[in-house]
Amino acid sequence: MDTIRAVIGFFAVLAVSLAVVLTAGGTAVATSVERMIMPGEVIGVHAKYENECGRCHKPFSKVTQSRLCLDCHDKVDKDMTGKAGYHGISPETRRTECSHCHAEHKGRGFDAVRLDKETFDHTQTDYELKGKHASVVCAGCHEQKKKFRDAPSKCLDCHKRDDVHKGKLGEKCAGCHDEKSWRKARFDHSKTKFRLAGKHADAPCSSCHPNERHKDTPSDCASCHKLEDTHAGSYGKKCNDCHNAREWKKATFDHDKTKFPLKETHIKVRCFDCHGQQFYGKKVPTDCAGCHKNDDEHKGRFGDKCKDCHTPGRWKKSSFDHSKTKFALRERHEKAACNSCHRAAGSGGKLDSACYGCHKGSDAHKGQQGKSCEKCHNVRGWATRVSFDHDITKFPLIGLHAVAPCEQCHTSATYKDTKKGCVDCHKKDDDHKMRLGERCDTCHNPNGWRLWRFDHAKQSPFVIDGAHRSLDCLACHKEPVKEISLSGCYSCHRAQDEHDGRFGKSCERCHLTSSFEKLKDGVLH
Repeated sequence: MDTIRAVIGFFAVLAVSLAVVLTAGGTAVATSVERMIMPGEVIGVHAKYENECGRCHKPFSKVTQSRLCLDCHDKVDKDMTGKAGYHGISPETRRTECSHCHAEHKGRGFDAVRLDKETFDHTQTDYELKGKHASVVCAGCHEQKKKFRDAPSKCLDCHKRDDVHKGKLGEKCAGCHDEKSWRKARFDHSKTKFRLAGKHADAPCSSCHPNERHKDTPSDCASCHKLEDTHAGSYGKKCNDCHNAREWKKATFDHDKTKFPLKETHIKVRCFDCHGQQFYGKKVPTDCAGCHKNDDEHKGRFGDKCKDCHTPGRWKKSSFDHSKTKFALRERHEKAACNSCHRAAGSGGKLDSACYGCHKGSDAHKGQQGKSCEKCHNVRGWATRVSFDHDITKFPLIGLHAVAPCEQCHTSATYKDTKKGCVDCHKKDDDHKMRLGERCDTCHNPNGWRLWRFDHAKQSPFVIDGAHRSLDCLACHKEPVKEISLSGCYSCHRAQDEHDGRFGKSCERCHLTSSFEKLKDGVLH
């Protein structure tokens, strides 16, 4: 028991002493103490750090040992972070401490890697061994005194001497070769811009790629088949428009894939009729007029869009659906001949679709009603059921005017010349002989000429009262006037003024309207 207590006491004293030394900053003493408790020499590659324990150990710290290892071994740290290489792919290395596989303090000659080359699983690396690579010895790729991660991974790194193409096909050897056999090459030509089809599939590579020339190999037909071109180049270099890889001598051409598919009568036309002898030497017109200009009976009056009326199968029998245009033909327009509207030669002019464009000569109004003929007329007939809303004019029809025939006021078709004053139509009906002016509507209304009403007190500045009530209108209104204007008593009673104007013209100051002879109360006689 005493022995155990002595040992415990020793380590306690040692621990306290070590703590005091470390905290006190005694570096030399601390190093000496650390070497006293060091379990053994470090491995050879770490020998230069043996006196720097702080590089790998952090006393009284919760930092894991592996984190300190990875601070120096940054490439391994990068692999584990990016899940690459053995340390990043192997599930065991990512969940255990570095010390689980790599021991330390085992002496200078200890192999800390402890790699078993016979049992190592290469699938847990970035380069899986396939085919003949599986039987190659490690030293074939991994050179001595070099890290395993530095082993080359490109084909040409090992097989540059075996490259019969001398680098002309680049470094992607895996495009044709595999690990099973270097000499037996395979290549999927369909993944290039030139897929091998028909007889091309059986052609040897050297027939198109002489002297291992693969780059910039021409892919047009004429480059290989120029000597076989019986047309001597007159049809251009687009041989595949008519020929195919299955049969060179039997030519076919699908005109439907062009901008001008052949239909009806055009199917029977010979190629030379449109293309001439030089197929690609000139641009062949695709519009009807380009070939059928001489067949145009309209002499260009309807433009060059012949297909609007004609078809390749029925050139002489034309049809045109005018309802698909902006001017559908209805009623009388359906029977009109095309030439009655389409008179201009050529297709440059734009046809006027307004009524006035064709019916200007039939306009009895001489343009006074504008060009919007459809406001009154319709396509059933120029004079059929003519309608006009008089209320939108400056003279709306009310009363007896609404049933009056148009000709009663409009003596000619130039309606804008028609006058709007009452006396213009009712001068003969004016019993006042113009003495009350031209504003008939002051008393009369359109409901009846004899149904009149006039309030002299409200509609004039002269109130009629007293003796004036029994007077006839013409007693005051003796001369024709444009505007009724009265200037007071003196206008009518000047001859009765006994004062000869000495008291002015304001007779109403003294006299009454009941009788000129009577004076107002308070006026001295």
